[in-house]
Amino acid sequence: MHGRILKPGPFPKGRTVRPVVWIMALRSTTALFGGYAAAAVLATLLARLLPIARVEATSWGMILSFAIYAGIALWCFHEHRVLRVAALVWGIALVGGGLLWLLGVRP
Repeated sequence: MHGRILKPGPFPKGRTVRPVVWIMALRSTTALFGGYAAAAVLATLLARLLPIARVEATSWGMILSFAIYAGIALWCFHEHRVLRVAALVWGIALVGGGLLWLLGVRP
């Protein structure tokens, strides 16, 4: 960049956003919203399926949901393939939500 003057301000004409930016946006969205949805579904499934008192099962599900969410968010940025990340995280959220719907309310 020797001898070249860079102009501050908006992008020059014809410049577009690089694909890396879109990939990072997809990763971030998946980590933030998809991770939250997957962690909430997994915590609810855990609370629903544990064979202990309802209050204790709910407490364990809520406590473990923080670790689940952190693990999912870290994995979203660790995995190399962004489509695998999106498919797995959103798939967990959708399949888990379907299982919860089929299981219904805990008796």
